[in-house]
Amino acid sequence: MATLNTITAHRLFPLPKSITESNNSYTVCISTSSSQLFLNKSNPSLNSTFSKKKRLNWVINAVAEDQDLAPAQTSGSKVHQDEDLPRSSLDGSEDSEGLSSSSVSSQGKGDNYEFDRLRSKTINATIVLAGGTLAITRLLTIDHDYWHGWTLYEVLRYAPEHNWVAYEEALKTNPVLAKMAISGAVYSIGDWIAQCYEGKPLFEFDLTRMLRSGLVGFSLHGSLSHYYYQFCEALFPSKDWWVVPAKVVVDQTVWAAIWNSIYYVALGFLRRESPANIYGEVKSTFWPMLTAGWKLWPFAHLITYGVIPVEQRLLWVDCVELIWVTILSTYSNEKSEARITEATQEANSRSSNNAED
Repeated sequence: MATLNTITAHRLFPLPKSITESNNSYTVCISTSSSQLFLNKSNPSLNSTFSKKKRLNWVINAVAEDQDLAPAQTSGSKVHQDEDLPRSSLDGSEDSEGLSSSSVSSQGKGDNYEFDRLRSKTINATIVLAGGTLAITRLLTIDHDYWHGWTLYEVLRYAPEHNWVAYEEALKTNPVLAKMAISGAVYSIGDWIAQCYEGKPLFEFDLTRMLRSGLVGFSLHGSLSHYYYQFCEALFPSKDWWVVPAKVVVDQTVWAAIWNSIYYVALGFLRRESPANIYGEVKSTFWPMLTAGWKLWPFAHLITYGVIPVEQRLLWVDCVELIWVTILSTYSNEKSEARITEATQEANSRSSNNAED
């Protein structure tokens, strides 16, 4: 009977769906009210008044229940959202620790870079200043055994002449070693000039690169040039007018091609490059460097073979080599750096592809 009264009350006084679904207490209330309504059937006015009051109470209770349930549901949803969020996003501790560790590591790398840069700069400055001081001292003190009573003017006046005499004596006693020393110094200074021309500061040059170039000049250029000039004099013993142009042609075709190739091969081996890379560099630089030399050396060699004696030729050539070595060193190292960059990019691309696979 109670169930029937409840169904009938629902049909007569339909309630909002939220009220009937939210709380089962409404069903009890409806059952009781409907029972009383049907029990008082005999008094229609009383039933009508009672129904209006009950409907008003239902509305008030429904509004109150909705207001109580809404914050609870909202707070519950917030709890669930907070539970879904990672702990690091709530307190920010992990993010702050990550940022602090990355900043510390970057600061450490920056400090190490600055320390290495300062150390390299100090070493380079020490070598340059020590070498320059030693050379100037040796040149100025060539007559130190005869300085008794000399003035500063007399020391500076006779120093160039007596140094030239000492150089000629060295050419007579050990010509190959003297020319090797000159070529080694010229090739080292030429590479230093090339690095400064590329934009590096005065004392922040690549010491290893400069020593490589100096070693090639000392071990190969000085000795090979000595024997080449001797061979050239034996090949053209005549003193006719056409001998000088003929020597220039041979120098700028046969000898220039041979020496440029030797220079790049030697530097490649000193850089520990593979034979394939060395061959590629020689092949790619052969014709450009040969034609570039034609803009400089023919005019210089008119003096080399027409005016300078055979024993002093290498000294004159090495003075001009300061310009030529700058060109050679710059071109060679540009090619080497380009290959290193390409190899690094290929390695990075391969590693990224392997990681994706």
